[in-house]
Amino acid sequence: MIHQKLIDSLSSQFSQLLSHRPEMPGQQELQGQIRTVLQSSFAKLDLVTRDEFDAQQAVLMRTRERLEQLEARLAALESEGMAAAEAPATDTSEPRD
Repeated sequence: MIHQKLIDSLSSQFSQLLSHRPEMPGQQELQGQIRTVLQSSFAKLDLVTRDEFDAQQAVLMRTRERLEQLEARLAALESEGMAAAEAPATDTSEPRD
């Protein structure tokens, strides 16, 4: 859910926009309705807070680092296996004439 601070900030900015106009009848009610509309609009959106985003980004970075380590380890094991397969087999039997 979107942080209340953002809604307060947007509502405040809108209030500042209206403050440059002479006092209109119902201005306070209008500001309250705008605040309500902002809250319901943001509630409908699938948004995450910055903290949630940063936490998921950190998890993803750790996962990516681990994946790179595993890929490097797999490549090393594969190259060792290929080197062992390509090494000439030593024949312990005596040569036949």
